[in-house]
Amino acid sequence: MIVLQVNALTKSFSGTTILDNVQLEVHQRDRVALVGRNGAGKSTLLKVIAGEMTADSGDLIIPRNIRIGYLEQHSGIDSSLTVWDEMMTVFEPLRAMERRIRALEEQMADPAIFSNSIEFNRVSTEYDELQTEFSNSKGYQYEADTRSVLHGMRFYPEDYTKQVNLLSGGQKTRLALAKMLLSSPDLLILDEPTNHLDIETLSWLEKYLVNYEGALLIVSHDRYFLDEIVTIVYEVSRHKVAKYHGNYSAYLNEKAKNYERDLKMYEREVSERANLEDFIQRNIARASTSKMAQSRRKMLERTNWMESPDGDEKSANFTFSIERPSGNDVLAIDNLAIGYNDTPISKNLNLRVYKGERIALIGPNGVGKSTLLKTIVKKQAELSGEIRYGTNVQFGYYDQEQATLVGNDTVLEELWSEWPMMNEKDIRSVLGRFLFTGDDAGKSVTSLSGGEKARLSLAKLMLQKSNTLILDEPTNHLDLDSKEILENALDDFPGTIVFVSHDRYFINRLATKVIDISPQGAVEYLGDYDYYVEKKQEQEELLADKERASLANKRPAATGQGDDREKKRQERRLTRAIAEIEAEINALDERIASYEIKLSNPDYADDHVKLMEIQNSIDNLQAEHDEKAENWLTLQEELEHL
Repeated sequence: MIVLQVNALTKSFSGTTILDNVQLEVHQRDRVALVGRNGAGKSTLLKVIAGEMTADSGDLIIPRNIRIGYLEQHSGIDSSLTVWDEMMTVFEPLRAMERRIRALEEQMADPAIFSNSIEFNRVSTEYDELQTEFSNSKGYQYEADTRSVLHGMRFYPEDYTKQVNLLSGGQKTRLALAKMLLSSPDLLILDEPTNHLDIETLSWLEKYLVNYEGALLIVSHDRYFLDEIVTIVYEVSRHKVAKYHGNYSAYLNEKAKNYERDLKMYEREVSERANLEDFIQRNIARASTSKMAQSRRKMLERTNWMESPDGDEKSANFTFSIERPSGNDVLAIDNLAIGYNDTPISKNLNLRVYKGERIALIGPNGVGKSTLLKTIVKKQAELSGEIRYGTNVQFGYYDQEQATLVGNDTVLEELWSEWPMMNEKDIRSVLGRFLFTGDDAGKSVTSLSGGEKARLSLAKLMLQKSNTLILDEPTNHLDLDSKEILENALDDFPGTIVFVSHDRYFINRLATKVIDISPQGAVEYLGDYDYYVEKKQEQEELLADKERASLANKRPAATGQGDDREKKRQERRLTRAIAEIEAEINALDERIASYEIKLSNPDYADDHVKLMEIQNSIDNLQAEHDEKAENWLTLQEELEHL
C-alpha cells in the first residue's frame, strides 16, 4: 500500500531552483532516508510533503486515511502542562472513551436501570462495543507505552510532574520526539531526530523505529543510525532525487559504482565531442568537405551531451599538520573532579593520554564530557584532583558551541585578525579550501549557518598547527560529505586527538580507545565503539549470570543452554584478549624497528654509549615481546580446547 507519492514536484525560491521534477514513493512500513549536502533541499522537500510549504508544480498524493506526523529539527514543546499531562494529550480520544466506559459502568450499577431490561440492554450493548473498540485501540496499554517511551527518552517518574516550559532546550526536543512517537502516525517524518540525543538514547530509538508499525521518512547525518534503520535511500543532489535500495552503506557502494560508470561514459563523450569539433574546424572551410563538416556540426548541436558526474558541487579540502611534535606522555589526569560552583558532576576521573592516541569520551548527556575537555584546555577550573601536561603539548580546541565566533567580523577578518602576518591571498586560499569563495568571505560571522560556522572553526583549527586536538562534537552541523572529509583529515593527523562525539560511525573510524564517563568515574576500553558495545554486553551478561546464580542459591548451572552461553562468553573473552595482545605485539614490533633504524644511523657510529642505550632498549622491548608471544600462545591453546 502506497502512503505517499510525489510526482514531478518542483520548488524554487526567488528564482533559484531547489527541487526539479522530483519523484518519490513511500509504501507501508518502508524505512526511507533522504540524504544530501546541506542546502540541497532535503528539509524543503519534507516541509512540502508535510503540508507546511507549497510546491510550484507537481503532484503530492496521500491517501485520505493516512495520518502524517512531522517533527522538524530543533523543534520542541512549549507548554504549561506537566510532562505526563502533555503526553496524555496524545490519547485524548482514548481517555474520553475510557471516561464513557466508566460512566456506563455506573449506569449499569444503578438499580433503576438494572431493573429495566430494555434500558439495561441498551447500556450494556454500548458498553460491550466500547470495550471492544477500547481494547482494539490498545486502550489498556497506552499508559504503559507512555512510560516506556518517556524512559527511552531519559524521562523518569520524578520528571513526570515537571512543567514542560521549565525544561531545557534539549529536554523539550526529546519530549517532542517522545510525543510524536506516541502519536503513531501512518507516515512518520523526522528531520534530524538524533540531535540532542546521547548514545544510549540513540540505541533505544533505533530499536523502537526498527519495530515501528508505520512508514518512516528520515533526514539524518548519523550514518550509524541510517545503517541500522533504513532500507531505501533517496539522494537529493543538483535539484534532482535519485533512488537507491539498501541502507546507507549500500547506497555509498552503489553510488561509487555509478560514479565510475558515469565517469567512463563522460570521458568517452568528451573524446567524441573533441573529435567532432576538431573535424569541423579542419574541414568547414574546404569545398570538398564543407557539407560533411556542416552535417557533423548539426550532429554536435543536436546531441544531448552528458554532464560531468562531478557536477558543480565542491567539497572541502584540508589536512591538519603540526608545528612540532609533543613528547610521548601527553596528558595525565589523577582523581579529577569537574563541575560548576563547587558542585561536581563527575569525579574520580583518571586518564592517561599518549602521543598518537585517538581517545573518544562517551557517556550520557550531562555527565561532564564537554566540561572535562574545557577543564583540560584550562577554560574551566577543576574542583579537585590534578592534571599534568607533557612536554611540548600544544592544544587545538574545537568548541561545539563555537563560542569564539560571536563578533561582527567578516569571515575573512575572523581569520586575518588571528593571523595578521598572512597576506590576503593566502587567507582567501585557506577559506576556499573550506568552501568560502568569492562573496562568502565577506559574510558576517553572526549570519553564518551552523554548518558554515563549523567549517570556519575547522579552518582556524587547521591554521593553529597544534599537536594535540581537543574536539567537542566536531561533526555537529556537518553534512555527510563534510564528515567524511573531516574523518580523512583526522585519520592522517600525525598528533594526538581527544574528542567527544555521539556519532558512532565517527568513533568507530577514529577511536583507538573509548572512555566511558559516569558521575562516579571513568572506565577505559581499548578499542573502537563496536568493541565498547561488545564488552558492555559481556559485562551485562556476566552480571545477569551472577544474579541468576544468586537466585538459584549458587547451585551449579544445568547442562544445555547455560553451558552454551558460558562457552560463547569464554570464546568472546579469549578472542578479544588475543586481539589485544596481537595489537600490543604489533606496537612492540614497530618500536623495535624504529630503534633498529637508530642503531644503523651513521651519526651514532662512534658513540658507543648511545649505541649501548639503543641496544638495551631493543633488548627490553624484545623481552616484553617474547612474554606477550607466550601469553598469546597460551590463550590460543585455551580457545582451541573450548
